[in-house]
Amino acid sequence: MEREEYMALALALAKEAAEAGEVPVGCVIADGEGRVIGRGRNRREESGDATAHAEVEAIRQACAAIGNWRLEKCSIYVTLEPCPMCTGAIINSRIPTVVFGAREALSGSCGSVIDLFSENYGHRPAVFGGVLAEDCAALLRDFFRGKR
Repeated sequence: MEREEYMALALALAKEAAEAGEVPVGCVIADGEGRVIGRGRNRREESGDATAHAEVEAIRQACAAIGNWRLEKCSIYVTLEPCPMCTGAIINSRIPTVVFGAREALSGSCGSVIDLFSENYGHRPAVFGGVLAEDCAALLRDFFRGKR
């Protein structure tokens, strides 16, 4: 599959989040053979858990799928630039490739506010931003427009 195809899967999860009243962020993790082994969407409102971000949910699912906390042969695809917590989870799970859609001006930690991956944490994934960015951003804009 191409990056856009994985991002489309993440966008479908983001739409599910929006339908549930959550900020529309979705995430998928593919293993080294291209199989999706982790899926997540925001669930902070429904769970009452500040850590219930799409990336964290997908990382937990992927770790369970392979039986290991090291996701060294995986790629993560997320509709919104990861926040500091999620970049930390990506660093700690050793994911080598990060692909995101829309930039996040308030908490984006892959270059918008800070680039935590460039810090000396011992793990620096390759980062590709802007994949289906307009679709990802439009979903967020429409969601927040409906809230105002």
